[in-house]
Amino acid sequence: MQSASENTVLIGKKPPMNYVLAVVTQFNNGAKNVKIRARGNAISRAVDVAEITRNRFVTDAKVSRIDIASEELSNEDGTRSKVSSIEIILGR
Repeated sequence: MQSASENTVLIGKKPPMNYVLAVVTQFNNGAKNVKIRARGNAISRAVDVAEITRNRFVTDAKVSRIDIASEELSNEDGTRSKVSSIEIILGR
């Protein structure tokens, strides 16, 4: 996955509607595509954000692409662990 651009919404621990608002704002500002990115336990929240956005707020948005991957992260103790990640691209 690439680095975050201005049309990217990074999903964390906040409620899904916070991220839906961010995605809708990107579309309202003229973006043709918005990337929704998440890692680990936030993946299900990213899917929720994409579906809420498509079904309730931006009904003409379609899922352009979904990329899944594993990212290797360093832990505090110096060990490495793999974490699943997802990137959902919504386009108009």
